[in-house]
Amino acid sequence: MIDARMVPPGGGNTERRFILPAYRWGFALIVSLFFLWALANNFNDILIRQFQKSLGLDRAQAGFIQFVFYIGYFVIALPAGLLMRRLGYRVGVLTGLGLYAVGALLFYPASLMLSFGMFLFALFVIAAGAACLETTANAYVGFFGEEGTAVQRLNLAQAFNGLGACVAPVIGGLLIFSGIEHSQETLSAMSAAELAAYRASEASTVQLPYLLLAIAATVVAVAVALARMPDAREASDVPLSFQFKQIARHRPLTGAVVAQFFYVGAQVGIWSYFIDFVKDVTPWVSERQAAYLLSASLVLFMIGRFSGTAVMHRVRPAALLGLYAVINILLCAVAALASGWVALGALILVSFFMSIMFPTIFALGVEGLGSARPLGSSCIIMAIIGGAIFPPLMGLVAVEAGELPPAMLLPAACFIIIAGYARRAARS
Repeated sequence: MIDARMVPPGGGNTERRFILPAYRWGFALIVSLFFLWALANNFNDILIRQFQKSLGLDRAQAGFIQFVFYIGYFVIALPAGLLMRRLGYRVGVLTGLGLYAVGALLFYPASLMLSFGMFLFALFVIAAGAACLETTANAYVGFFGEEGTAVQRLNLAQAFNGLGACVAPVIGGLLIFSGIEHSQETLSAMSAAELAAYRASEASTVQLPYLLLAIAATVVAVAVALARMPDAREASDVPLSFQFKQIARHRPLTGAVVAQFFYVGAQVGIWSYFIDFVKDVTPWVSERQAAYLLSASLVLFMIGRFSGTAVMHRVRPAALLGLYAVINILLCAVAALASGWVALGALILVSFFMSIMFPTIFALGVEGLGSARPLGSSCIIMAIIGGAIFPPLMGLVAVEAGELPPAMLLPAACFIIIAGYARRAARS
């Protein structure tokens, strides 16, 4: 049961609108969170390549960037749900922004120390903040308008996550990639002092972008603290043990948790190794150009979210989810088995058809949960641990195969499972 204070003055007529007029500025701030955590998530795709240069990692080791990041999601998601159940959604947002800012600031000492462990700790703290933000914001957008339009509203908010995702590679390519690409033979010929200086210089490139992220998180936190928001705190008089039993019996939620695990695993795996994939299938393309191609792929991702929001007014969300999953199975198979621009084109198109998957799975999973929505939201966000599992697995496949394209068969398998979930959701 929702606290009655969330209903704004004007009662029934106002509540029927897509976004409640009294909370338009608050909704804009919540939407900005989707943009903000997308920057941190997609900077990781740049870091995987950059840390191979600055810290001397191989692809499998670099994959642990995503492993630690998404372990942070898994560990923090449930406490974040309990926090917003007890103290409300605004507190969850402010806690997430605070952790996000602290983690971004930790990149500065990590770059001076040239410590992979310190970088991983900083990423864990950022992930903890992002987990709070995702757990809270994905559930909170449902209260800014009519419940019947919650899926479309979440897809609209997630479209701005797509915007952040497509901007991040451009920013990362410009600010993090130095443009210096030494071959392994050149690195082997360097003296110890020259190699240390080169790696220190490459590591220092992360300082400015992460400082800017910390500043942005702080500014948004101040705005959220002052803005008018729906007081949509879930009623806490329902015993916690009962709510856990409720979500365990809610079949749409359990299916959504499984589907989200494999979706995030596929998405993170594909984007994490996109630049390496470009270098494998089109070796004449530079790192910066590969980052721009990733950005182009993510532009399609953003377009897919905006267009998907519109299409869902005519097509059932579960049916559209199933269609997009089947298309991505085929595209991943082409990326794995073809070569050159054909393989690269297929992988670029995958992003468009991934666009609606996360918000649609999320909204279908929490629908009908009532007062158990915060805990259900936490469970789906915990499923993001799929992003910790698949990048290292794909890295190992690439190391064993000697090239990256065969690793794209793992995301293809993930989309098969998502297609199965969509089929069951459409029937129910």
